[in-house]
Amino acid sequence: MTSLVREMPAAPSAIALMHFSNRLTFETDCSDVYSSQEAGEVDFVLVDVRGPLAFERGHVPGAINIPTRLLTAEGLADYSKSTLFVVYCAGPHCNGANKAAVKLAALGYPVKEMIGGVTGWLDEGFTLSVVQPAKTPIACEC
Repeated sequence: MTSLVREMPAAPSAIALMHFSNRLTFETDCSDVYSSQEAGEVDFVLVDVRGPLAFERGHVPGAINIPTRLLTAEGLADYSKSTLFVVYCAGPHCNGANKAAVKLAALGYPVKEMIGGVTGWLDEGFTLSVVQPAKTPIACEC
C-alpha cells in the first residue's frame, strides 16, 4: 500500500533543488526579515501593501505603507531601480502582496514577497507597530 504522500512521486533531487532554490528568489519569510532587522542588515525596503487603516492598526516594524494601487512609476521615482522591495499583506489568505510584486516587477524593481504577511509575523511571536492617532488639540480657553 502506498501512502497519499507517495501517491505522486517526488521530483528527482536535481529538479527539486532547482525548484526550491528558485522559490527563494521570489520570497523571504518573517524570520529572515526580523533577523535582518535585529542585525541591522536592512538592505531592502519593507512595504505593507494594505490600506492605510489596516497599516495604522498594526504593521511590521520598519515597514512603510504603499497600498498596491499606489505603486506607480511616479510614486517610486525616488527609489533606485536596484532597490529590493519586500512586500507583504494580511497573510496567506490575501493576494495583495502578489499583486504588488507584479506591479513592482513590471516597473523594473527587484521584489520578494514576505510569505505569511501579518499573520505569519504574529505566528512567529513578533509584535506589530501601531500608529498612534494624533490627539485632538485642546483649545485654549484663556
